[in-house]
Amino acid sequence: APPALQEKTLVVAKPDAVQRRLLGDIIQRFERRGFQLVAMKLLQADRRLVEQHYEQLRLKPFYPALVAYMTSGPVVAMVWEGYNVVRCTRAMVGDSSAVGTIRGDLSVHITRNVVHASDSVETAQREIGCWFQRDELVAWDSRDRDSIYGL
Repeated sequence: APPALQEKTLVVAKPDAVQRRLLGDIIQRFERRGFQLVAMKLLQADRRLVEQHYEQLRLKPFYPALVAYMTSGPVVAMVWEGYNVVRCTRAMVGDSSAVGTIRGDLSVHITRNVVHASDSVETAQREIGCWFQRDELVAWDSRDRDSIYGL
C-alpha cells in the first residue's frame, strides 16, 4: 500500500470507557471510517508505562491525578492505520462538548474523557512504541481498501 495509507495512530480507551462498556461503540466508529485495526490489547497499565506515555505533561498540575486515573482500571490500547488517520482520529475524538464526537457523545466529565488519541504522526510513533512491541502490530491487507480509497 502507498505510505500515505499506512499512517498509524494510537488510541487508548481509558478506564472509564472499559468500565462503562463503551469499547464496541468506540471501535465501530473507527471501522465505519474505514480505518484498519492493526493492534489491540487489554491491560492494566502500570505507573511506569503511564508516566512514559504522558512524560510531556509531568509538570502540569493535573498530572498526578491523570496517572492515578490511567492506572485505576483496565485500558484498551489500539493502533489504527489509514489515510490521514492521526488528523481524522483527533477530529473524531473531539472534546467533551462537541456533539457527534467520541468524547462529546460518550464522556460525562472533562477528566473522564473516554479515549486518548495521538496528536501528531511523530507523537503516534513514540506512543505506539510505549504500548506495543513492533511484532505486535499485524500487517494485513484489507479486502475493502479499493472501495474505501479508490486504488
